[in-house]
Formats: sequence, structure tokens, C-alpha cells
Amino acid sequence: MSQKVTKDMSIIDIVQQHPESLEIFAKYGMGCIGCAAAKFENLEAGAKVHGFDPDEMVAEINALIG
Repeated sequence: MSQKVTKDMSIIDIVQQHPESLEIFAKYGMGCIGCAAAKFENLEAGAKVHGFDPDEMVAEINALIG
């Protein structure tokens, strides 16, 4: 069983551990991966900057990788 994603994980860690999560980031218009902030910013901060609910994103990513 894979580790669940949390909103305090960095975006780059989430994508490296769960490449399929890219489709969720893309759905939210967060093409974060080429962005320097992805290495330092956690999912919660990134979601808030883009105006999205981080808990909703975490739930969708975890449902996808489930």
C-alpha cells in the first residue's frame, strides 16, 4: 500500500512518488512541475496561491492513487 498524500508534502515529492497525480494538478490548472516553487512549496500553499481547496485536492489525489 502506498503512502497517502498530505497537504504538507511538497508538490515535487507528491509527483515523484505518484506521477499519476499530475492529472489532478493539470485539472486544477497547476502545471506546477516546471515551476521552481514546486520544489519548495507544499500542496496546501500551492493550492491556496491558485485559489483551490487543498483538502479537496488531497482527497482527489488519494482517491486516484488509492
